[in-house]
Amino acid sequence: MDHSNATDAPAMLDVITIGRSSVDLYGQQIGTRLEDVGSFFKSLGGCPANIAVGTARLGLKSALITRVGDEQMGRFIREQLQREGVDVTGVRTDRDRLTALVLLSVENDKTFPLIFYRENCADMAICEDDVDEAFVASARAVLVTGTHFSKPGTDAAQRKAMRLARANGARVVFDIDYRPNLWGLAGHDAGEERYIASDHVSAHLRTVLAECDLIVGTEEEVLIASGEVDLLAALRTIRAASAATIVLKRGPMGCIVYDGAIPDDLEQGIVGKGFPIEVYNVLGAGDAFMSGFLRGWLRGEPHYVSATWANACGAFAVSRLMCSPEIPTWEELQYFLSHGSKHRALRRDEMLNHVHWATTRRKAIPQVMALAIDHRSQLAAVADELGVPHDRIETFKRLAVKAAARVAAGRPGFGMLLDETYGTRALFDAAKAGFSWVGRPVELPGSRPLRFEHGGDIGSQLVAWPVDHCIKCLCFYHPDDPDALKREQQETLRGLYEAARTIGRELLIEIIASKHGPLGDDTTARVLGELYALGIRPDWWKLEPQASTAAWGHIDAVIGANDPWCRGVVLLGLEASMETLQAGFDAARTAKSVRGFAVGRTIFASAARAWLAGEISDEAAIDDMAGRFARLVDLWHGALPAERASRAAAESGGSTSCPV
Repeated sequence: MDHSNATDAPAMLDVITIGRSSVDLYGQQIGTRLEDVGSFFKSLGGCPANIAVGTARLGLKSALITRVGDEQMGRFIREQLQREGVDVTGVRTDRDRLTALVLLSVENDKTFPLIFYRENCADMAICEDDVDEAFVASARAVLVTGTHFSKPGTDAAQRKAMRLARANGARVVFDIDYRPNLWGLAGHDAGEERYIASDHVSAHLRTVLAECDLIVGTEEEVLIASGEVDLLAALRTIRAASAATIVLKRGPMGCIVYDGAIPDDLEQGIVGKGFPIEVYNVLGAGDAFMSGFLRGWLRGEPHYVSATWANACGAFAVSRLMCSPEIPTWEELQYFLSHGSKHRALRRDEMLNHVHWATTRRKAIPQVMALAIDHRSQLAAVADELGVPHDRIETFKRLAVKAAARVAAGRPGFGMLLDETYGTRALFDAAKAGFSWVGRPVELPGSRPLRFEHGGDIGSQLVAWPVDHCIKCLCFYHPDDPDALKREQQETLRGLYEAARTIGRELLIEIIASKHGPLGDDTTARVLGELYALGIRPDWWKLEPQASTAAWGHIDAVIGANDPWCRGVVLLGLEASMETLQAGFDAARTAKSVRGFAVGRTIFASAARAWLAGEISDEAAIDDMAGRFARLVDLWHGALPAERASRAAAESGGSTSCPV
């Protein structure tokens, strides 16, 4: 087993969770038996892993103690935790065991089949050696879960974490998290079973209660932890064993918090605000609930507030399909509490979905410096003129990837625009080069009204794309176009936007207005405003350089008013000279929304013609493109205000000069 992740204790953590970490495979078809599901979504799962992610999204500093296998699924869990901001110091790689898997589905609003693949899995091999005292001492709280008291080794590991937490002044949280078949009490096909009475399980869990500061469970979980058959008696049995704050989860009725003696009338506890919503999938709701409660409890909020946040987070989870991916961010939670929703099915609320999407993107991309070579018709025309077969275009695009990678030199902020018509193998090369951003076009080159290159069913095409590839769509759109043309283009863009959100891919919309009308100070801003009015909120805009700072002021204003979560604007080149592009960069230096550039023919056009004609070698073509790209990067950094230039230089490795 690999212990290479051991490090010095980090700065104070809010919570360390310990226990299950799995890969959840959710059936994409809703309302059918698990036997008939045909395809699955993949996500991180397991109660403690979900809570670590949920608390991180809500602004707490969280960490997880678990084990993952030394294979692709284990690496997926580790990488996803890191993307979410969870400290992975306590995540060990087990070379002898596989990462746990879970298959889940929604058969109807009351039946949610799941199958646990956990035989001798990595996370059930956690032992006392995996619990480091300095690491535990760095946290304000440790969260343990019921499942990991079911085996001697994992039981010992959790009890050690509890002892160390209390010895170092930290609090202990117990999520009862009762899964009967993980205690050997139900068959493999009974993963959704939530309650089977067991004197053995109850006796075992009662030994945990005295050392806890917060105990959270459903009515069934409270019964199993106490060994009682009556809810009032169960709560009083737990109270007799523990002075902990007890949180009783009641599904759609919210929760009740008990401090001190348990009242005769259980409704006399502290009740948080409830949120009546449609129940779509109950799986993972408890983990979202716990995340919301911990955000309040660990920050010293009144129990009513903590319970309200917990109920709201649980509402998000039951109204959406998966577990950890559906837990809200702090920004999303605050938006919901301030604005509410007119939808009982929160997954149908476009604005909430947008806030969720925009605040859970896979990674931050504060700037983009991209070599755009998604050109198809232009390169095909050059090849035809020279009498060169089109398959040579693919080879040239691979040289362009090498040129861009040479300039990027592994630094963040660099990217490429590549197509799958002539650039499929170049896309494979780009994946290995490690660019921060890769975009791919979907438009039929030169089409107006907009058409998609490979047919109208755009959603079915996008499913096959890597999850981190950005959809790029160029639309020739002027605000003074005829109404019929505008409506047709708007409907096409709206359909693309909906497809992008449904399948979870970022979207860049490129607008070129100058080809079909004058470009005034408000022209581009008017286009953006019209598209925003339709509910189209792309992650990125790609816009032609503007002639004045006033034009950029209008663009900033319309983006700020309609989508403060927009990643920003990248500038296009239109085969302009370096001098013209520098002027465009200079005009954009005051624009808050401009985040970089994606320029093509200015960089590759001359090299493409010479190479396709057989006048220069591969290396000469790479040198030429790398030199032009590097110069453009320097021009971009030189056009930034001083503070942004300094930040951009730091993000790209400390120097504005690119190695060629």
